[in-house]
Amino acid sequence: MTGIEANTFSIVARCPRTGELGVAVASAVPAVGAICPYVRPGVGAVTTQSWVNPYLATAILDALAAGSPADAALASALASDAEADLRQVGVVDASGGSAVWTGGACTDWHGSRHGSDFSAQGNMLTGPEVIDALAETFEASHAESLDARLMACLEAAQAAGGDKRGKQAAGIVVFGSESYAKVDLRVDEHAAPIARLREVYEIARLQLMPFVEGMPKREKPSAFPPSVMELLLKSPPDRPGGGGSAQP
Repeated sequence: MTGIEANTFSIVARCPRTGELGVAVASAVPAVGAICPYVRPGVGAVTTQSWVNPYLATAILDALAAGSPADAALASALASDAEADLRQVGVVDASGGSAVWTGGACTDWHGSRHGSDFSAQGNMLTGPEVIDALAETFEASHAESLDARLMACLEAAQAAGGDKRGKQAAGIVVFGSESYAKVDLRVDEHAAPIARLREVYEIARLQLMPFVEGMPKREKPSAFPPSVMELLLKSPPDRPGGGGSAQP
């Protein structure tokens, strides 16, 4: 066997309004947000899980960048993997096409649902209701930002059962048109990682996301808003949302 086993649940997705691409993932494996999600702005989003093979993700993104749709890119990458039966992979391309693979050797319960702009997948789950919660939450939240939708998807999936071994880590990553992430948040080890990720997300929404929005863009020079500069000169507990510590 090759790779790291990450029995988990995840959703890869695209926002048709903004073109943003992202992945949300949770598992009873530490730092799962560091090993499963792969996003390339303007190209696609991939999650590789069960026995993780990062080279599948990079091969899929290369194929998407070369013009292949999600299903063809996934099939081509899997054809080169001698242990494809151990893999679970979800893909969304920049046009909203999606594809998913669950190898027969993945741990039960395993399965997936995919459609326009998303693919939801998981293995070693309490049951199919976890995947249903991911898919239905995503499809019912079109008016929200992609990061808000992905956060809600993780919460719904956990409420439906989640990973049957327990809980340990979770993460969300979203890219827009820039080469750096709009949102990249992880809880790498925690007894309630999705609940903690929600807390981190709410603080980031008030403190970090305005900072990222003010960072240099390809077509706009850096011009941080004075309000953001003033915000981040304050000690963390004195900012909107609080958090952190005022102690040096």
